[in-house]
Amino acid sequence: MMELMQRGGPVMWVQLGLALGVATIFLERLFHLHRAHIRVDDFLQGVFNILRKGNIVEAATICEETPGPVARVVQAAVLKAEGEPTEICQAVEDAGLEEMPRLQARLGLLATLGQIAPYMGLLGTVLGMIEVLLRLQERAPLVHAGDLAGGLWEALISTAAGLSIAAVAYAAYNLLVGRVEAILLDMERAATEAVSFLQQLKRRPGTAR
Repeated sequence: MMELMQRGGPVMWVQLGLALGVATIFLERLFHLHRAHIRVDDFLQGVFNILRKGNIVEAATICEETPGPVARVVQAAVLKAEGEPTEICQAVEDAGLEEMPRLQARLGLLATLGQIAPYMGLLGTVLGMIEVLLRLQERAPLVHAGDLAGGLWEALISTAAGLSIAAVAYAAYNLLVGRVEAILLDMERAATEAVSFLQQLKRRPGTAR
């Protein structure tokens, strides 16, 4: 590994930093999104059962103790359970808008690192070819293959590293975007069901307030 780093030239150290950045962001986001994903049906059923008993405070507490944006959206609805339907919908919408940036945090940076990587590989290729031309100029007309090997190694290794980092970053970005979209769909479904349930609950005669 160290031999490849040395043969790849100074650009390889920049690419190493890019690779570490991609890995760090991906693992942190993957862990965050894993914690944010919950069993929506089970969660809603538990909250709804408590609300049927008229215990709004306990339902809000369960939402507070449950990680993830789905719980935050449902909590916003629960806290406005005694309000008008428009107030409940507005609270849910505000909570969803507040949670979206947290879900999408650093995804743009991950995509940017993936876009930079091949350019750094191209830069390494250009620097390697410049070194080849310098050796040709210095050793002409008697040029040996060994005189050119250093520049060729730098060009090829830099290109391979840049493309590899870009491919991994692109795959990681799309995986995380897929996770985010799944959670957003869960948020939307949970919000719709929570608002509908609260409206039905208020219509029931003798419902505890």
